[in-house]
Amino acid sequence: MAQTISIGRRGAITLPAKIRKRFGLEEDDQLLIEETEQGLLLRPAVSIPVELYTEKRIQEFAADDDAVSKVLDDMGVK
Repeated sequence: MAQTISIGRRGAITLPAKIRKRFGLEEDDQLLIEETEQGLLLRPAVSIPVELYTEKRIQEFAADDDAVSKVLDDMGVK
């Protein structure tokens, strides 16, 4: 389904509401734009949140690991 859209003075484009809804796009979502042999390709960008672990958080993980190991040992699971 081809539609015509315009490029604004500052280079902004507006995606039609039907297309935004179909692809689950919302305000402030990011898109990737790529040049292809056929022209321009727009697709949703995937972002994954990154957590930087503090020393305290690392110790919490270690404590959880120790607790799981103890339960498994008590159950006779190796």
